Amino acid sequence: MPGGSTNPISMTGFVEKVSGTVHKAKAHMHENAHDLAQVTKQREKDKLNGPCVDVTIQFINASGLPKLDVVGASDPYFVAKLDDRVSMVSTVKTRSLTPEWNETWRVKNVPTTSELRVEILDKDTDTPHDDYIGKFKTNIEAGEKELDIQGPLFRKDRGTFRLRIETKPSTDPAEPKYLFDGPIRYSRHFSPLVGKLTNIDDARLYSTWKMYLVDVPVYFKDVYQHWNVNYKAAQSIFGSGPTSLAIRAGIHAGHKMLYARSTSNGFGIIQSAEDIMKLFEGGSLDPKGILGSDREDLSQEEQSKIEEVDALAAPTNESPFAHRIKPAVYTYIISAQDDSLRFSETGAAFFVDFASKHALHADCAEQVRYSGEFHLRPRAKDNSWCGWQDFNDSMPDTSVDWEVLIDNNSGTYSPDKAMLPTLKGLIDCNFPGLDVLALDREDEGLKKSVDACRDYALNYRGVKAEHLQPHQQEGHKSLLKPLGVVGKVAHLQRGGVEPS
Repeated sequence: MPGGSTNPISMTGFVEKVSGTVHKAKAHMHENAHDLAQVTKQREKDKLNGPCVDVTIQFINASGLPKLDVVGASDPYFVAKLDDRVSMVSTVKTRSLTPEWNETWRVKNVPTTSELRVEILDKDTDTPHDDYIGKFKTNIEAGEKELDIQGPLFRKDRGTFRLRIETKPSTDPAEPKYLFDGPIRYSRHFSPLVGKLTNIDDARLYSTWKMYLVDVPVYFKDVYQHWNVNYKAAQSIFGSGPTSLAIRAGIHAGHKMLYARSTSNGFGIIQSAEDIMKLFEGGSLDPKGILGSDREDLSQEEQSKIEEVDALAAPTNESPFAHRIKPAVYTYIISAQDDSLRFSETGAAFFVDFASKHALHADCAEQVRYSGEFHLRPRAKDNSWCGWQDFNDSMPDTSVDWEVLIDNNSGTYSPDKAMLPTLKGLIDCNFPGLDVLALDREDEGLKKSVDACRDYALNYRGVKAEHLQPHQQEGHKSLLKPLGVVGKVAHLQRGGVEPS
């Protein structure tokens, strides 16, 4: 146009053309993303519908690990995953650059095209995060393998890892995929940090236990227990307001400390009903909670450390009830995340300010497989009597049998009592030979048994009344106080309103 003016009609057409091109490009990208998602979904479906095998992996050892700590060697452990569908966490090996694990992991119905990924880390007890050593991946083809550990960028050489994989055709293809099949491994989480924070010197009052159960999806299938929307304490935790967010942050922090893997943890494998009964004896000398049969798997240094503690404790410092079943009630959950059984004594002092013991064990998960309490009850071998009210410590072990009473006493998740037979079936499957009774929390016989158990602890085992329920003595602190949410929890538990 004259004077060099821009033709508005041409400019409008140009803008429309560019806009149309951009719109087509976005639509094309959306279609491509949708197609990619469909392809990925179809590949996953084909994988799950393809041939599967039962896998046994033996994690043997590592060598040539780097020294990451300024003082001393590393404390390595590893996390193994199959297709991010099932995982295993190893024990921590103290002060070693050539750790020997010899730990076994069995998983059923694994697609033959699956990939095993392993990360190796260095446990740092005094920091919230562990140092990253490196990782490797491999297929599940059978055989012994020695694999290079790849470190972070520019630090690729981080040693080697040796493992052995065995496979066989799936014994029951109809069972769920990636089904954990043992062995049943446990860990006792003995946290000196929690002891320092709460100023409590009794390890029993802040120890937690975790056991990885087999066949949980077989028994519970797709049934979960959601948090109880009608329970005031649960509302204070799972609500949407700022106070609930603060409470959840406190519970997450408490859970992380209580279940942190450290060099002070105890580890072992449950192979029989006798093994699990040993965990409930009333005064084990092992500060790490290690079963005697497991000591053979420890390093010479670790065995020497435990023997030193034993020598100091015996015979004068040993409780006369050290090898007898403890009269105690335990709080438990079965996790929906990793199918683990997590529990501690119900009277644990660190629970004093928490709105829910079960939420603490579950790390604020909105649903669990199941939850409640359990305790052990004595019974005469000839069935002439049953219960703590008829028991006394002069009776020899050979004259007494023990049964486990497990219930659904959890206000936070309010488990369906109709699932109690399923719970019993799962426990029977994991611990054959254990006599298990699964009872509703309203069962009068259960209530009497719990009272008798606690009365015996008070009257004959020297247990203090404040140890039977979450408590806080003068000079003790709770895990929530440093987070500044104790007052808010108390306010909500008294019926206060959560601000929106």
